[in-house]
Amino acid sequence: MNPILKDFPDHFETERLLIRAPRPGEGKIIYEAVMESLEQLKVWMPWAHQEMSPETAEGISRRMHADFLARQDLPLRLFKKDTNEFVGGSGLHRFDWDVPRFEIGYWARKKFEGQGYITEAVIGITHFTFEKLFAERVEIRMDDKNTRSWRVAERAGFTLEGILRHDARATDGTLRNTRVYSMIRSEWLEKQGIGN
Repeated sequence: MNPILKDFPDHFETERLLIRAPRPGEGKIIYEAVMESLEQLKVWMPWAHQEMSPETAEGISRRMHADFLARQDLPLRLFKKDTNEFVGGSGLHRFDWDVPRFEIGYWARKKFEGQGYITEAVIGITHFTFEKLFAERVEIRMDDKNTRSWRVAERAGFTLEGILRHDARATDGTLRNTRVYSMIRSEWLEKQGIGN
């Protein structure tokens, strides 16, 4: 089946979060969150080194919205349910619909770091990926030095498969090692008490 014909929700909720696809008109709030968090984002995220303005962020929001509709990328935004504040970004990337296999990425707005929102989001997105997208495998990859990121993967119940040595460049241009975490469908079913 052509991925663009796949029907699934563009939003879902966890205990504290509304998780949904990007929408046009969000450039200003995304710009403010990125600027607030830029110092820590630049350490790990290559995209944080690009020029950013409210207009640039709006263009990115519109492109992400279109990519979600076309099923070419599945970016997601995290909002607090009680206040509608933007918490951070996540999504499903570098996927293969034939398996299906997906990779979760994430970042937190500075003022919401260390409050469990990203772990909650990753668990919710993992459930969404297995329940609605019928995934067989979900991955999370990060720089081996990004301890906070790999602790999220571990708290969310993912298994460390290995560390790829010198497989990519870090944002400072040095060679980096990449941790690869995964969860497969049978493990997720077991965690749900469903079995095979």
